[in-house]
Amino acid sequence: MKPTVVDHIGVAVKSIDEALKFWQGTLGIECHGVEEVAEQKVKTAFLPLRDTEVELLEATAEDSPVAKFIEAKGEGIHHLAIRVENLEAALEELKAKGVRLIDEKPRIGAGGAKIAFLHPKATGGVLLELCERD
Repeated sequence: MKPTVVDHIGVAVKSIDEALKFWQGTLGIECHGVEEVAEQKVKTAFLPLRDTEVELLEATAEDSPVAKFIEAKGEGIHHLAIRVENLEAALEELKAKGVRLIDEKPRIGAGGAKIAFLHPKATGGVLLELCERD
C-alpha cells in the first residue's frame, strides 16, 4: 500500500448551507460544488485547500451514517481520507494483515472517487477512508 496525501477531512454538519456561512463566508474557502451521493444518504460540499480538501457532509435521511454520527456525537470531524494509488491492492494488503474493514471492496463516493472505509476499532478510534482518484 502506498498512501500519497491526505485527500480530505470529512466534517459532519446539520446543514451545508449554514456551515458554508463559516467556511466560505468567514474563512473565504470557496466551495467547488455540492453533490448528493444517494447510496450513502449524504450531500457533500468540497472546499479545496492546496493538496487537500474539507468535505462537508449533510445527511439526507434520518437513518444515514452521518445522521447517526451527529445524533451520537454532534457536528464535527467525521473521518480522515488518505489517497492511495491502488485501492483494491491496499484493501487486500490490509485484510491480509488482519485490519478490520468496513468496506472489503471499493465503492463510488463523491466526485466519482473509489472509496473504502476502515473500522475505527482498527485505527485507534479514527474513521479512516482510503480513496483513489483518476
